[in-house]
Amino acid sequence: SVYVLTHYLLVAVFSQPWRPLPKNNEDLNFVKSYEPQNKNITQLRILLHGPFGAGKSSFINSVDSVLQGRITGRALTDATSIKSFTKKYISYKIERGNEGYYSFIFTDIMGFEQNASRGIHIEDVKLALRGHVAEGYKFVPNSPMTQDSGSYQASPSLDDRVHVLVSVIPAGRVNLLSDSVVKKMREVRLEACEMGIPQVAILTKVDEACPTVNNNIENIYKSKYLKQQVDRLSVILGLPSNCIYLVKNYGTENSPNDDINAPILSALRQIISYGEDFVNDL
Repeated sequence: SVYVLTHYLLVAVFSQPWRPLPKNNEDLNFVKSYEPQNKNITQLRILLHGPFGAGKSSFINSVDSVLQGRITGRALTDATSIKSFTKKYISYKIERGNEGYYSFIFTDIMGFEQNASRGIHIEDVKLALRGHVAEGYKFVPNSPMTQDSGSYQASPSLDDRVHVLVSVIPAGRVNLLSDSVVKKMREVRLEACEMGIPQVAILTKVDEACPTVNNNIENIYKSKYLKQQVDRLSVILGLPSNCIYLVKNYGTENSPNDDINAPILSALRQIISYGEDFVNDL
């Protein structure tokens, strides 16, 4: 009934946001004006990793949509490449009108899977972090890249190296992550830690995970359920909860809107900020 639904929506949210709601204009202006202070790099490289179907490519497309002011879909999703169970190492630049491109770049890779014969090999992710994987390399799940591969970059530049590692997980699947996928994600996280690479996590598909958010996206940081998932993921990955962000990727919408844009821009701003701190120390 309407009463039951209304009651559920009321008890499922905090009276006040547990994290301040993002401000579109401030975050958008920050992203648009960002330029690396370290003149030895031309762009901040952001690597997304996580389980198969987590929304990595969709997040790239969503950022592109926000900044272009129209819905885009350049990044190839895991579902699109499911027939071959392979995916290439591809970097995506985002156009900045007549001014070229934004000063950050997203690198997309195949997702992790429980089955060892499918999904990206952990050693390929480690090589990608260090910049050894060339653009266009086609991942082979049970056969990681070797130094003899024609796509192996022996002397990567600072631009080739990863400057921010972003873990992407669906909000409704945090408790469903398999032990093998969690182990792989932790191993990547440890490798990044040893390299000093900053890390952020994004929980996607928040509208699918939480009815209160599906009913009203402005409840994203009021939802008790999503707060529990952030805290849970913090324990699973050993990542501070203030480094975990919530987003709804664009999927069925025909045009961008401010309520969906705000969490995306907030997460992107922090990703860029962490990356900028890292490259300034190189």
